Amino acid sequence: MAAVPAWLRRAIPDAQSLASKDVEDVALTAGAAIGALDAVVHRQGRWAGAWRQRLALTAAAVTVKQAGRVEDEAALRDAVLLTRPGDDVGPAGQMSSAWRRLATRPAVGLLTEKGLAAVLEEFGHARGHEAVCDLAGELRQFNAGTGTVEMLTRAVAAAERHGFGRAVGAWIADALLAQRLGWIHAVPLLGTEEALGMGASRSRRTATVIRATAIEDGSERAKMLLAAQARAALRATDLSAELGRRADKLLAVAPKLRAKAADAVVDRLLSEDAIVASEEIAGMSDRGLRRLFDRLVELGAVRELSGRSTFRTYGL
Repeated sequence: MAAVPAWLRRAIPDAQSLASKDVEDVALTAGAAIGALDAVVHRQGRWAGAWRQRLALTAAAVTVKQAGRVEDEAALRDAVLLTRPGDDVGPAGQMSSAWRRLATRPAVGLLTEKGLAAVLEEFGHARGHEAVCDLAGELRQFNAGTGTVEMLTRAVAAAERHGFGRAVGAWIADALLAQRLGWIHAVPLLGTEEALGMGASRSRRTATVIRATAIEDGSERAKMLLAAQARAALRATDLSAELGRRADKLLAVAPKLRAKAADAVVDRLLSEDAIVASEEIAGMSDRGLRRLFDRLVELGAVRELSGRSTFRTYGL
């Protein structure tokens, strides 16, 4: 595992132990967990793209489940890899696209009016230009004039107040955190937390229920979100260590690969969650690519992720 202190692993509260914690203690723990994650982000490993996309896939699966749908990570991965640009990927595929947007687009542009309009549409919320501009302006105030804990809680509350639910709030909070810490790309965190609560479908509740949620005790909400952030940061740090070891193995066998364009395939495997065996890669035939993947699996450098005999997908 990555160098996460044992005390930090013990200190991160679960849902049962959270009630006995003070918000200050939870904030300290979350800060330490984010600090460990920040070291991973600034390490800029060659596998960082695959890491962020793997976290985005987890966040998408959680969001889809909370929305009452049945698609799992495998189905969501297929929605990305086995469709062409412009194809209808369905509501679940759109939610997956929202989290991939968070993980792959530069963090600085995520919360612009254009960026927000695109992600809200992917989450299934069609809004007019004025509503999007109002939300973007509110978020700019959070980022400029509040502490990190207040920024986090107010972002989630703003999403609920506008009728978008906590899935969108989690997406916004992760984007704000990346901008606050100066990360080039955001890391999906709160979206990976099933315990965070309401998904996309919950945002369609009545106004009465929304107002009831809005008056939820502030310190309890802060504790819940900070604990979720700490758990998510720890899992992301551990995943970075796991993928880092797999990437090292891939890079160790790369010089042994004789296939043309093998270097391009290795780069794609390090930068993306997965590649389909029929992927078009310059200088590589379909047959040559399948043989290369078979060789990489034989060497233990990559895994076949679909479990199918056809339309196979490969990744770290």
